[in-house]
Formats: sequence, C-alpha cells, structure tokens
Amino acid sequence: MTISVPASPFTDPAPAERLERVAAALTANNFAVEILDDVAAARIRIKDLIPEGASVFTGASETLRLSGIDEDINTSGRYDAIKSRTLATDRATGARDIWRMIASPDVIVGSVHAVTETGSLVIASASGSQLPGYAGGAGRAIWIVGAQKVVPDLGTALRRVEDYCLPLENVRAQEVYGRPSALNRLLILNAELEPGRGIVLLLREAIGF
Repeated sequence: MTISVPASPFTDPAPAERLERVAAALTANNFAVEILDDVAAARIRIKDLIPEGASVFTGASETLRLSGIDEDINTSGRYDAIKSRTLATDRATGARDIWRMIASPDVIVGSVHAVTETGSLVIASASGSQLPGYAGGAGRAIWIVGAQKVVPDLGTALRRVEDYCLPLENVRAQEVYGRPSALNRLLILNAELEPGRGIVLLLREAIGF
C-alpha cells in the first residue's frame, strides 16, 4: 500500500540541535529518551527493551508497519502478542475481553503524531484502542518517533494532526477498513509520573506520518 505524502512543512526531519532540545525537554518530564540514527537501530533496540515472553500490544502505526517493528513483535514468537489474541477473539461476545487485553499489557509499542520542543507527546485516534495503554495502563510504553514529527508547541502539534496526519490517515483507513478516519480521541502526554515508564526512541530520519 502506497500513500502519497502532500507537500507540507511537517515532512522535513528536525536537525540535530532540535532533536537534542526535544530530548532534554522529554527527559525533564520523566520520559526516557534515546536518539537513534535510523529505523534499523530502533528495531535492534526494541529487542533489548522488551523481555522475551512479555505481553505486547502494538498500536496502529505506519511507523511500526513501515519499519518492520510491527511484524517483528507480532510474528516472531518472542512475545505474547496481544494483537494476535484479539484477532482470535469473537468481537460480538468478547469485546470487553479485547479491551481489557489491549488496555494493560506488559508493554505497548507505537508512535505519536507530534512531539513538542517543550516535551509533550500528542496522539490522535479514531477508536482509542491504543490510548489506555499509552496513558498508563501498560507497564511500559515505547514510542518510535520520526524526526519530522518535531514541532515547537502544542498549537502546532494540533495543526499537524488536523492538517497533515488526518488526510493521510483517511486514505489509509479507506484502503484498509473501507471507511474514513476521524479525530474522535486525542491524548496529550505532558509528563510521566513514574520516571522511565515511557520511552521515546527519537530517530534522526523521517518515517511514517
């Protein structure tokens, strides 16, 4: 599946000094942050961060799909892959069981739609399935974030979500689900209460949208 990327100021990777500024702000807000060169480095680091046998849920993410991390987690057999279990559960009779599984795994892995230079993470969702785990339900949350997602502040982050991410997600949702997406839920993480529970792998390259 190929999704064309419209011309936008939100596509350019942030330079090194901005990445360092974001990393410092996130660290001050109790996130653990690592700046990595590329997706290949993130795939290796993920294996170090997730214990074998841990229950892991992967949020819907083009970053995870394009990087191969989603496949690594859900098909490797190294982990208790929650997504595989939810797909095997009858949605008519087991909807509440599905929500319980995805809300509190040992680890949730995904991405964000924007990260601010003041140290906040912004995630939008149509269904909200990944948000409970991100917000605190998961024992550990790991986000892989492309350098093009860096923005100055929350106002710009919301513009990135509405003006840039949503049109692309609409195309993807139509192709995959046969219906458009929507900004039904929005999560803003300004800090972590427990230092290091949330881990941001900040890449020097652009990936996803």
